[in-house]
Amino acid sequence: MARPARPRSRQRRRMENFRKVRSEEAPAGGGAEGDSPGSGPFADLAPGAVHMRVKEGSKIRNLLAFATASMAQPATRAIVFSGCGRATTKTVTCAEILKRRLAGLHQVTRLRYRSVREVWQSLPPGPAPGRKPGEPAASLSVLKNVPSLAILLCKDALDPRQPGYQPPSPHPGPSTQPTAPTPKRSLGDPAAGESSAKRSQPEPDSAREDPTD
Repeated sequence: MARPARPRSRQRRRMENFRKVRSEEAPAGGGAEGDSPGSGPFADLAPGAVHMRVKEGSKIRNLLAFATASMAQPATRAIVFSGCGRATTKTVTCAEILKRRLAGLHQVTRLRYRSVREVWQSLPPGPAPGRKPGEPAASLSVLKNVPSLAILLCKDALDPRQPGYQPPSPHPGPSTQPTAPTPKRSLGDPAAGESSAKRSQPEPDSAREDPTD
């Protein structure tokens, strides 16, 4: 016997009549680290540092193409990848790929929370019961706290005592142990295993006894 459907909450039924119009970062009075909304978690960066803001719809190949070209310049000493919400996984992916391309980068990771304001608009946009014709659609603002991740990659050495520090990963070079050369043989020469097997077998004439003796 099928179970009866559970009644949906009043808030969920209400949100089904709305669509998300936009989402924007809300100004906070004080973050987890006490920085202002416009500044990042790394306050002592050099002026020439590159800041890559990773979003949910960003293309990884486009981000890495710009980041690799920027870090190839001698004047660029550091780069920061930052993303919040669903973009945190893509932020980690960009940093790990760049570390494989450019060896010797020092890393510092900072995790905090950001306040994001989502603006929702009622559906449908046309006339609705209880609303006068020509009246704008009702809007709803939702404030959410989402995780935010910032990863600093620097060519110069950083303080290893600070939280979130990770030293450059060693990249071992190719092995220098010499390998024994494989002897070449022509198509007509038998293999080593075949020649030894033939030598171990007795000759047919020597193994046969003469019946006249």
